[in-house]
Amino acid sequence: MKRETVNSIRFILEDVMPPVMRDSVFGRWLFRLYLGDRIDEMANFRKKAPHISEEEYAAVYNDYERIMDETDNSEGCIEAISESLVGNNICDVGCGTGYLVRRLKRENGKDRTYCGCDLIIDDETRESDPAITWTRAPIESLPFADNAFDTVICTHVLEHVLDIQAAIRELRRIAKNRLVVVVPREREYIYTFNPHLHFFPYAHSFLRVMKPPRSKFICKLIGRDIFFVEDIDAT
Repeated sequence: MKRETVNSIRFILEDVMPPVMRDSVFGRWLFRLYLGDRIDEMANFRKKAPHISEEEYAAVYNDYERIMDETDNSEGCIEAISESLVGNNICDVGCGTGYLVRRLKRENGKDRTYCGCDLIIDDETRESDPAITWTRAPIESLPFADNAFDTVICTHVLEHVLDIQAAIRELRRIAKNRLVVVVPREREYIYTFNPHLHFFPYAHSFLRVMKPPRSKFICKLIGRDIFFVEDIDAT
C-alpha cells in the first residue's frame, strides 16, 4: 500500500471518525477485523513502553508487519528531501529497507557517499547496494563522529523512539550542515495500526520537541506528514 493511500485512510479514521467511536469497543472490533490480535498488541505496547527492556522493544519491531509497500514516505516528501540535500556525505538514520537512501543515490548522482543506519538491517537490505555503507545501531547512540555527515535524514522514526530527546541530540550531533526530519501528522488514540509512541497533530506540536529550533529552519505540512529542515552551524 502506498503512503498516499494510507494517508487517505488515516484522514477518515483520525479526522472524520469521532474520537468517542475511535476509542470505543466498536472501534476495537472494527480494527480487529483487519489486524486481528495486533491491534491489542499495539495498544499494550504503548502502555508498557516506559518499562520494557531493549530486547522487548526490538522484538516488537522484529515482528511488526509493514503496511506500506517499500517506503513510509510519500512522493511529495521524497521530492522535498531530495531538494534539501546539501554536501557530498548523506546519512539516512532509520533507513528501514533502504528504499529512500537507494533512491536518493540513484536520482542525485553517484558523486555523493551514502550511509543507511537502522536498529535492524537484514541481509537483503545490505546486499541491495554494496556501495552504500550500512550500519546497525540505535538512534539514541549512533556510532558516528560529531559532524560526520553533511546532511542527515530521519523519516518516520522519531514517533517510535521512547527517548525522543536523546534521538534528536544524536541527529544534531552527527549533522554538519543540515538535518531533515519527517514525522506523520497524527492524533493519538488507544487503537492504532502502528507501534507509535509520540503523536504530532500539528506542525507546532512537533516544534515543541525540536526545542530549541535552529535560527534557520522550515517546518511545514506535506499531505499528512510534517516536514522539518534545519541548518546547523558546526562549531
